[in-house]
Amino acid sequence: MLVLNDICWGVPDKPVLNHISLTIPDRKCVVLTGPNGGGKTSLAKLIAGITQPDSGKILLDGRVINKMSVTDRAKNGIAYAFQQPVRFKGITVRDLMELASGEQMDEDALCATLSRVGLCAKEYIDREVSAGLSGGESKRIEIATVLARRARLYVFDEPEAGIDLWSFQKLIDVFQDLLRETDGSLLIISHQRRILEIADEIVVIADGQVSAQGSREEILPRLLGDTEKACGCPLEGAHQYE
Repeated sequence: MLVLNDICWGVPDKPVLNHISLTIPDRKCVVLTGPNGGGKTSLAKLIAGITQPDSGKILLDGRVINKMSVTDRAKNGIAYAFQQPVRFKGITVRDLMELASGEQMDEDALCATLSRVGLCAKEYIDREVSAGLSGGESKRIEIATVLARRARLYVFDEPEAGIDLWSFQKLIDVFQDLLRETDGSLLIISHQRRILEIADEIVVIADGQVSAQGSREEILPRLLGDTEKACGCPLEGAHQYE
């Protein structure tokens, strides 16, 4: 279980995150949503250890991890998928997958993991994780490396970005499978209605604060109503994936 206790981060006169308290229970899917620039990605980077909070505590399974490095947090079970995947010239997909899993992977294991995100292992395992890959391919490979981690907490920052219709449905299946197969929990940053619909809990972050939090049944109808009143359309991208 991950607990954020009174987290603040950013410039003093206008903090990016302002007294955020949040719990991510085991075996639950929590989706963070809200307007762009509200602090969602900043919060994800604090959890992963890319940045450190100015105040407050982050606890993983009861242990304060504020001062843990990215590497140590990964070793303790936090897996993070960036909004914009990092590219690595000279490193192959196989290399990256094995680094993520912490062990050598045969072709069957590579194929099983990559196929979950709609990729054929034989076509990708020897390719460099570089500019030669499309944005959608890079995104799917990064998600596959996260799946190879067998983590306690999976953090996905807008995993749908650059994903086509068929792969998006595979992505939904992956999230649901993860909750069934592991003791870990999922924290997903997304505006997509289909992802919000699989959440156990939805947290809305705006202006660096939690503006709404509750079960999917409680929060999603409010989001749909507010969005449709504001612009006459459903949540972002919902029409694309329905």
